[in-house]
Amino acid sequence: MFVRFTNIINSLQSLNKCYTNSEMVRKILRCLPKSWMPKVTAIEEAKDLNTLPFEELLGSLMTHEMTIKNHEDDEEQDKKKKKVIAFKSSTTDSSEEDSDDEMALITRRFKKYLAKKKFG
Repeated sequence: MFVRFTNIINSLQSLNKCYTNSEMVRKILRCLPKSWMPKVTAIEEAKDLNTLPFEELLGSLMTHEMTIKNHEDDEEQDKKKKKVIAFKSSTTDSSEEDSDDEMALITRRFKKYLAKKKFG
């Protein structure tokens, strides 16, 4: 954003339209998105916008942006660490016939396995 702003300001200067440092600072603060409003308010209240250098504003906003990104990265890592896997459990009343059928199936598979081992 600052590169584009600087290019526009330089182009305007070549057309003999010059802005003061104070005007440039105010324009940058006005064009920031709503999510930055707390930071804009803090800068407006803490510093004199008439004497605030453009470069200092740039540094302050870049520091804030890096802090926001670090917090987002930390939150992402926390979400990955806290990922919980839960298994669905079901309770069914199994009768003796079901368990007998399952046992017969397991026995048949085991016999096939042994038969393959013998001849293999």
